[in-house]
Amino acid sequence: MKHMPTILATAALFGVGMTFARADEPATQPATTQPSKVMRDASYGVGYEQLAEMIRNSRVKLDHQALLDGLRDALENRPSKVAPADIKVAMDELMKQFQTQAAVADATAPVENLKAGETYRDENGKKPGVTTTKSGLQIETLKEGTGESPKATDSVKVHYTGKLINGTTFDSSVDRGQPAEFRVSGVIAGWTEGLQLMKIGGKAHMVIPPEIGYGANANGPIPANSTLVFDVELLEIKK
Repeated sequence: MKHMPTILATAALFGVGMTFARADEPATQPATTQPSKVMRDASYGVGYEQLAEMIRNSRVKLDHQALLDGLRDALENRPSKVAPADIKVAMDELMKQFQTQAAVADATAPVENLKAGETYRDENGKKPGVTTTKSGLQIETLKEGTGESPKATDSVKVHYTGKLINGTTFDSSVDRGQPAEFRVSGVIAGWTEGLQLMKIGGKAHMVIPPEIGYGANANGPIPANSTLVFDVELLEIKK
């Protein structure tokens, strides 16, 4: 689960003395026991932005009310309403269902990604200013650079943001606040080609088909057969 480290970090931050107020507790508690607005907002945020997203991304449809009941009972040290043996049987069955769903998704996703990428590139290629090269690379100049273009044997310093066609950012030197440096020939073919069409100070929008990206291989957060979308700024050429 990609958000588990964040959840654990949040738990460590709020772990000591963190409690959940019960809905049936009297509204007129002493002022000293009322949670502050900051704590209420932070607690809500943990549920809304982290736990909920983690559960949504799990591919398993859970009973939300039962989930909340189990969470509250555990946090308030109440006895479980479901026998441990029954929980184990149910969890084993749920895991089997999850594995079956995951296997189906893993088998169909590459084909779906390929089709979705083709549709995306067909539409993108019709936009004014977009040039499609023989390799299938689509490039749009956002800002004209000056001077020379890098060669495959050069190294470059760039800022970039990489996204999937659904808008998910999978990598960004901009977000890290640190430009990337690498040899032009040392990256995926789409980058190698696209960089040589840019000039220093220029910015470009590149759409890279899987054939000149990572192909049928998944690469970390990048699924197999993904069309990749990059915004690139060429900062410097290093001979």
